Amino acid sequence: MNPELNPATSPAAAAPAVTSAAEPAAPPAPRPAGLARALRRRSLQPGLVVAWLMAVVGLTVSLLLWQKVEGMQQQLARQSADAGSKSVEARTLARQAEETVRDTAAKVAVLESKVGDMLAYRAQLEDLVQVVARARDENLAVELEAALRVAQDQTQLTGSVEPLLAALRTAERRLGRSNDPRLVPVARAVARDLERVKAASIPDTAGLLARIDQLLRQVDELPVANAVGRAEPAQRGAAVPKAPETWWERWWLAIRNEASGLLRVSRVERPEASMLSPDQAFFVRENLKLRLQGARLALLARQYEAARADLAAAASALGTWFDPASRRTQGAATLLQQIQGLTKSAELPHVQETLAALAGVVAASGQAAGSR
Repeated sequence: MNPELNPATSPAAAAPAVTSAAEPAAPPAPRPAGLARALRRRSLQPGLVVAWLMAVVGLTVSLLLWQKVEGMQQQLARQSADAGSKSVEARTLARQAEETVRDTAAKVAVLESKVGDMLAYRAQLEDLVQVVARARDENLAVELEAALRVAQDQTQLTGSVEPLLAALRTAERRLGRSNDPRLVPVARAVARDLERVKAASIPDTAGLLARIDQLLRQVDELPVANAVGRAEPAQRGAAVPKAPETWWERWWLAIRNEASGLLRVSRVERPEASMLSPDQAFFVRENLKLRLQGARLALLARQYEAARADLAAAASALGTWFDPASRRTQGAATLLQQIQGLTKSAELPHVQETLAALAGVVAASGQAAGSR
């Protein structure tokens, strides 16, 4: 800006202004050309002030803006530095993440290989379990069959159904734990045989043997069909005579009895029995004893069919060669009939249905193994 136009910086202009304020106004004088210029300068002073104010305001605003911009630049610099450090950290973390991802990928690959191995091992284990299960079911059928046969033999030897019941209950429990559908018919057969064995009646072997021994003791006293002797009063239907009172009555009774014993008339139903000699009667008695002894041994051995056959032969011999009218023969025949009746119901139970079912399972398993 030109100093000549600025009224504040000109001393000549300032001095008259001060004096004009202190001194009284002079009369107007003629206005020369310099005065006109001074008046023009004085008229321009408020505009300059405004201009200077605006300049100051602009400068102040510029300073403030510059400070603000400088602060923003500093803030941006700090943020840029922070962003740089964070980017460095981010790159570091990214590298670490990449390394972690690579390690994780390697571990995942190793785990996948192990999982594949485990799946293969699992498949092999399942195959092995199936093979073992099939073998166990096959062995189960064989074991149950052997156990039931042994239990049946023990029942036949001891005459007690407890071994057979125990074997059947064990078989029922083991079959209940098995999942093989081939053993379902075996389980049903075991249930039926178990009910049959529970309902079976056990023969009184000791009582039968006692009756046979009693009959054996009576064989030697049994009269044969052609035996010659005094007929019993009950058999003749006559009353028993009263006792004699005198000696001659006693003597006469003795003579009469001896005379009546010399001749005996009887009816023989079987002619061959009347032809027995005393030696043959001895062998008939021994044959009857042998039949009874055979029945006794058969009962001890639990061979009830053989015992019934021997008892039937003994009954036939008793009715053929011995006197049926004798009380002893009738008592022996009654006792023999009782023994036969008890022997008919003396039959130990069998488990043939279960054994047949187990044999079918074992045969089917053998055919399946052969086809594989």
